[in-house]
Amino acid sequence: MPFISVSDEVAKKSFTSVENKFITKYLPVLEPVSVKVYLYSLYLYQCGQTSFTLSDLANSLQITEDAAKEYFKYLEELELVSITSLAPFEVKILDADNIYGTPKKFKPEKYADFTKSVQNVIKGRMISPNEFRDYFCLLEDYGFEQNALIMIINYCVNLKGDDIRYAYIKKVAKSFADDGVTTAKKVDEKLSAYTSSTPALIKLFNAAGIKKQPDIDDDRLYKKWINLGFEDGAITAAAKSFKVKTVEKIDLAIDELYKNRKFDVKEIEDYCITKNSVLSITIEIAKNLGVYMQNSAPYVENYVNVWCNYGFTFDSLKTLSVYCFRNGKNSFEDMNEFVRKLYDDGIVADISVDGYIKEKAEEDKIIKEILSVCGLTRKIIEWDRQSLSRWRSWNFTDEMLFEAAKLSSGKSNPIAYMNGILSAWKTEGIFSADKITTQTPTAVKTAAPASRDGRAEIERHYYELRHAAEDRAEKALAKATADSVYNGIRKELNELAIKLAFAEIRDKNLAKELSESIEKLETKADKRLKELNIDKSEFTPRYSCPICNDTGYDKFGNPCECMDKLIKSMK
Repeated sequence: MPFISVSDEVAKKSFTSVENKFITKYLPVLEPVSVKVYLYSLYLYQCGQTSFTLSDLANSLQITEDAAKEYFKYLEELELVSITSLAPFEVKILDADNIYGTPKKFKPEKYADFTKSVQNVIKGRMISPNEFRDYFCLLEDYGFEQNALIMIINYCVNLKGDDIRYAYIKKVAKSFADDGVTTAKKVDEKLSAYTSSTPALIKLFNAAGIKKQPDIDDDRLYKKWINLGFEDGAITAAAKSFKVKTVEKIDLAIDELYKNRKFDVKEIEDYCITKNSVLSITIEIAKNLGVYMQNSAPYVENYVNVWCNYGFTFDSLKTLSVYCFRNGKNSFEDMNEFVRKLYDDGIVADISVDGYIKEKAEEDKIIKEILSVCGLTRKIIEWDRQSLSRWRSWNFTDEMLFEAAKLSSGKSNPIAYMNGILSAWKTEGIFSADKITTQTPTAVKTAAPASRDGRAEIERHYYELRHAAEDRAEKALAKATADSVYNGIRKELNELAIKLAFAEIRDKNLAKELSESIEKLETKADKRLKELNIDKSEFTPRYSCPICNDTGYDKFGNPCECMDKLIKSMK
């Protein structure tokens, strides 16, 4: 490795000169020779002198190697450089932005009592002038009272011993300053508060097998866990169940538990027991969907854990993954949309999931038979399922659907033609087979016939148009509900809408209040959508043909103008 190298930040900036911050803030106050050492180091790097050594630099500046090392240590104290190796001696030039403040000249007599007090506290070693200078910087740049900083230093020494490094003291002092604790009174209060939680931390450390004394950083994390809603027993359970032996890893465990809403001791223990099972079910779901996972962790965290928290069992998730694959939803993202829809509809328990799958299987069986009667042998598509749902919402029995299918057999677009027949029957009040006449319903007029080969193409054409419009609307809604703020407002609106439905029957005054609340929430929701740059109109499918909504038939069951154009273009 060359004698002089630079951090990635400096290399990326491609400096060809000295940083202005160094010139304006540090050049006027640094030791003259240290400036030479710093500038010459930059020169060596910029010129690509990779063969230079510490000895070469010392000779060039007419100083000894030991003196050069001392100057580099001085620059390191200011965080302008970093000594990366002592044998061979190697230095990395740092970004001047690492500096915490502006170097100043201090009058020693101003801090005479302070320096004596600090040296009496740190008895294990002599404090260097540069270290004292940094203490002065803390006093002036962060506004510490002298007694406040002495109290912090004393706390650090009691915790770490007389040979404590200055870097730790600086870290603790900065954390106090970040919290606005710079007076002796506030430091005393903070240390007293920390002392009050020390017994709980010691108990936790003993249970987790952590071999250290609690410090301020540990106390800060402990208070974070308490504020998140974890009690001492739950924190201890987390440390034991996750088998971690550092405070930092306990913090990661707590974050994971908080994300998965596990706060009770039993919940935590059960979560850790089933964690391996969740991994196993994730692998099985991926296999069922035909998905290759290079790293299973994101799938566990973002999908399967979420589904389990909804209340779905492993057996239900396996069943749903098979169903998704068979119906073209062969990704975790597609399955997630499907599972969320079931959850929103209240289909979560095993019995309700099994009932849903059974119901869909029966519907597919009916659809297959209808297609067969129509003379079609293709696979079932989503448009078929939507059509069946619509026909049943018109109050037609399966018997009537098969009668319509018989009349549609041989037509250019049988399913779309069935729409026309059923719509005409609905208009004329024909809901039983005994009222069907042999004559085609007056509201149904066939478009110019297409060839048999073109039937599937017409049907597919309208399915693709409608599916594309509805898919765009679903994605727009999914994008909006991915925002926690908007999704929360939307759920609250749904809840109020249900309450309003009952209130309109039982309590008119309450209904009025709920209506006003809904109006305010809708305004709030619209404002949030505007912040997200989302147009609410995108939630409604934008069909290419506003007359037939991409079905091929108008509301009276007549072939739409767009179908005539399509058939003519096919000819």
